[in-house]
Amino acid sequence: MHKTLKLHSNESGQVALESAIILIAFIVVASVFAFTILSAGSSSTERGEEAIYAGLEGVQSSMSVKGAVIAESSGTSVDTVTFTLALVTGGDPIDLTDTSGDNVVVIGYRDGAQFVNEVPWTIGWVGANDADTMLEAGELAEIAVDLSGLGTALGRNTPFTLEIKPPTGAVLNISRTTPASIEPVMELR
Repeated sequence: MHKTLKLHSNESGQVALESAIILIAFIVVASVFAFTILSAGSSSTERGEEAIYAGLEGVQSSMSVKGAVIAESSGTSVDTVTFTLALVTGGDPIDLTDTSGDNVVVIGYRDGAQFVNEVPWTIGWVGANDADTMLEAGELAEIAVDLSGLGTALGRNTPFTLEIKPPTGAVLNISRTTPASIEPVMELR
């Protein structure tokens, strides 16, 4: 019996071993939690990055007006407004399919008296063009918007806005005011 007591009397090494096992378990659990948090963080960062790029695509207008906005009249009201469009630097090509088919780009009109979501327009190319309907880098598209069919004719001293709505990207607004005197050809400011 004396030998049995001596065998169990010195257990100081066993306490150190138990402490080491508990410490290793805490380290393993902490590393699992750290991996989970880092994985969730990188996943949410990727989603945030996608949202930022989608937002930038939505707010950056891919077209700009080059040169003057010209109005033409055959009487006391404006019949046609003509302007030239170009891509902004780094913009994606835009399909400017002719109005005889289904328009990919829609042009709307609004003033203080009316709003027309889609007005007829035609396209002509200025300078070099590769013979397709895509507005690409280095190309200029002359757009003629027919306003003769409006409910209320566009007369003198009338502020108005043309909204060019591409399928992607921001709407390009062209806001102008007709002059005090309607002439056959006028530059709008």
